[in-house]
Formats: sequence, structure tokens, C-alpha cells
Amino acid sequence: MPRLLANALLFQLGWLVCVFAGDSFWLLAVAAIIAVHLLWVSSWAAEGKLLLSVFLAGSALDSFLLNLGVFDFGEPRQLIPLWLALLWLLLASTLNHCLAWTAQPWWRGSLLGALAAPLSYYAGARLAGVTLPLGTGPTLVILALTWAVVMPVLHGFARLYRAQYEQQLRSRRSAP
Repeated sequence: MPRLLANALLFQLGWLVCVFAGDSFWLLAVAAIIAVHLLWVSSWAAEGKLLLSVFLAGSALDSFLLNLGVFDFGEPRQLIPLWLALLWLLLASTLNHCLAWTAQPWWRGSLLGALAAPLSYYAGARLAGVTLPLGTGPTLVILALTWAVVMPVLHGFARLYRAQYEQQLRSRRSAP
């Protein structure tokens, strides 16, 4: 239980750093948070692929939403800012830990995604000065529908990579 609590607290600390720091040197704190996660809660061998995959896939998804006009960061851009991309890295660090309970059945992840993600985006947008050109209501609906799909997909990544890692461990143990 202490590791799950630590994982949740590290995520929340990272979320606050990202939203309040913007693209400043304070984002280095996220590297420290991920390092603590990998040293105390998990390991690079167990979760490295998951962290990178979710970081890249999530950044691509949010960049797509940006280009659709869902977000406006106050300057012309095609890619999301680093602080928002790092939130995906932080989220990835929770999938096998404090958010593992949302993996099965799949609808738990969908429900959490549909309810919590839009609120997180809304709070982050308000705190970071991001505008929602489509309006708050339509944006929250788009995010709810998107995240109802995204969370089960992310848990699928986590399940796949966890199975691969466990298979590697079994192979090493059985090797002469």
C-alpha cells in the first residue's frame, strides 16, 4: 500500500509541477519524480516501454486535438508543449500501480477516463492559461468521449508490456 500511495502522490506532485511550471526549468522536477518512481515503485526494465509508448502516443493524441482546434496555447504551434507531454509520462507511471484497479473490467477505465480526464484538462487549462476555442461544454464532451476509449487502450499497452516483461523474467530463470 505505501508504494501505491507514493505512486499517486508522485503523480499529483508531477501534475502540479507541469501545470504551474509551464515550459520552465522546473520541469526537471518531473525527471526526479520519474526517477523516484523507477527506483522505489517500479523499474525501467519493467516499465520503460510503457512510459515511452504512452508518452509518444499521448503526445500525438493531444497534438492531434490541438490541430483540430480543441486547445489554444496562445501561439501558433503544431505540437503540444513539453509540460503537457510530460503529463502523459506521469500518467503512464500510474497504470500498473495506483490506477491498476481501473484495468478490469474495461469499463472502469472508460468511466474513469470519461469523468476524470476532462476535469483534469479543464483544471490544467485554467491554471496554465490554455484556452478552449470550442467552448468548455463541447471540449469536455470531446475529451470525455476520447478518454472513454483512451484509458482501456492505455491499459492494453500496460498489460502487453507487463506480459512481455514477465515472459523475459521466466525465460531468464529457466535458462541454464
